[in-house]
This record gives sequence, structure tokens and C-alpha cells, in this order.
Amino acid sequence: MFDKLDDLLMRFEEILNMLNDPAVIADQAKFQKLMKEQGSLQPIVDTYREYRKCKETIDDSLAMLDEESDEEMREMLKEELSEARKKVEELEQKLKILLLPKDPNDDKNVIVEIRAGAGGDEAALFAAEIYRMYVHYAESQRWKVETMDAEEIGIGGMKYVSFMITGQGAYSKLKYESGVHRVQRVPETESGGRIHTSTITVAVMPEAEEFEVVIDEKDIRIDVMRASGNGGQCVNTTDSAVRLTHYPTGIVVYSQTEKSQLQNKAKAFALLRAKLYDIEQQKAHDAEAELRRSQVGTGDRSEKIRTYNFPQGRVTDHRINLTLYKLEKIMDGDIQEIIDSCIAADQAAKLAKMNE
Repeated sequence: MFDKLDDLLMRFEEILNMLNDPAVIADQAKFQKLMKEQGSLQPIVDTYREYRKCKETIDDSLAMLDEESDEEMREMLKEELSEARKKVEELEQKLKILLLPKDPNDDKNVIVEIRAGAGGDEAALFAAEIYRMYVHYAESQRWKVETMDAEEIGIGGMKYVSFMITGQGAYSKLKYESGVHRVQRVPETESGGRIHTSTITVAVMPEAEEFEVVIDEKDIRIDVMRASGNGGQCVNTTDSAVRLTHYPTGIVVYSQTEKSQLQNKAKAFALLRAKLYDIEQQKAHDAEAELRRSQVGTGDRSEKIRTYNFPQGRVTDHRINLTLYKLEKIMDGDIQEIIDSCIAADQAAKLAKMNE
């Protein structure tokens, strides 16, 4: 591990020198690439430098203890030594986590799809609430949210909604949300006060660049039509909605939220690319069965990941045995504690796998 860290430190210093080179500064593409690499190495380098400083403190304290005869001074040195040793252990663990192989999709924007499952109107109402939960969370992260398509029902629910979240590291945080979300509560229409259970599915897909997914024009049918549902002055009166049918996979995507046909077409292609990229990711996950088992639910859409129990005011994430009694805050977008716990559990599982 430390040979690798020394190599990364050398590379970091090399990048700093290159960034001061006028020729590199003039080449914006190269400059931006190096800046990105520097940014990714900075946390590792900072931690490693702190680690080396603590190791020096240990060596100095041990050397001084050998020479020091004053008892009060010796106690101070022993305390300093103890603190440095504890810090070294913490930094070693942090370095192991920082050196874990990074998911290449972590820095990408995401496209999220929410579908109402079992439970009829109650599932559609819950789908709309989960959509709002993610919108509020995105706002707290200063990310941008764009709705791509939605199928609403008259009472404020959503049978389906797809939306893009644009922001640094969106996939690294939201990838743990894929799966089945279950709600337990008494519907407003339930006169007997019985608790009903409904489900929705959430799919979180990294946005795919055009070069990552090549779509052959012969494999696509493009239909344009008038948008349906609630719209502005122009939305329902012009052929602005776009539907794409991908023949090889049978995937159909639809976009109608923009007034411009070109904008809807761009959104539809972005959604189709994400779906095709996601299919390839799923195949890779299935092929790497051991890797899938060491991860915290980032691939299996049929996996029940979370239960929202309204009568008890609790949310339980079944993958990591986490229960929180702050359902109202969570439904308002305060999901950072759940996400952090999933990340920690995922890292712990990967570290354990490395140490086998």
C-alpha cells in the first residue's frame, strides 16, 4: 500500500509542476484533465502527508523518551506518543478506503425513474412523495433537477416519473437508492383504519455520454406527437412530444416536458442512452457475482431495500439494518444519514473482501 502511496505522491507533485507550465496552460483540454486528476488525488495526498507526519511524531517521541529522565516530561511524551499512535491507526484505515477502486460512474449525473408498484392509487401517491423527497435532497446538495416525463393521476399521485439530476458526485450518493421502496400506512380512503402496504420501484442510472453508448439510426424509430396532460400554452397545441422506440431491446422512452421538440428529443435520447448503458452495467454486475455480493444493493432492482412505516414514524433500510425514527424529515429530503451509512457499509464490505 505504501509503495502505491509514494507513487501517487510523486504523480501529484508532477501534476503540480505541469500545471505551472505555460504550454499546458495554453492547452485547455489537457489543463482541465490534469486539474481533475489533481482534485481526485488531493484527499489521498493530504491524508498520506498527515500519516507521515504522525509517524515522525512517534519516532521523535520514542527517541526523546530514551533520553528523558524527568518524570513529568516523560508523561507528556507518553501521552503525545499514545495520541499519535491512535491517529496513525485512524489514518491507515482512511487511506485504505481512499485507495479502494473507484466506481467510474461516481462523478456522473443521474437519471432516476420511479414507478408505482403494488397498491394502486396509494402506490402512485407514495411515488409522488418519494419524487419530492429526492427533489428536496437534490436542492440541499445544490444540484439541478429536470423532469423528463411523468404520468400523473388526478389525486396528486404519479404512476411514473423520470428526471435528471445534474451535480458533482450525484451518482456516488444516489446509486444506493435503486430498488423496491415499501410504504406502510393507513390510506385516507381507508374507513376501517387498517394499515396498507404499497410499493414503488426506483431505478438510478448514470448519465451516459454519446461516445459511451453508440445508437445506430437504423435501430431507432422516432415519433412526434402532441403532449398529453397538463401543459402550458404551447405544450398541448404543437407536436413537441417525442417518443423513441429502440428495436433491438424493445425499450420505449417518451419526453414531453419541454415546449421545443428538439429539447424533448435530446432528453429522450439521454434517457435511452442511460437505459442502454444501465443494461450493460447490469450484465457486468451479473458476470461479477462476487463483486455484487460485496456491494450494498446497487444493482438488483427487485431487492426490497427500504420500508417507510408511517404509524410508527420510522424508516428502515433492510440492507444495512438501519432504523431511524425521523420519517417526516426523511420524506422532506433529509436522507444524508441513510446515504452515509450505505457508503460506510459498502466500503467496509469491500475492505473485508480485500483482506480475505
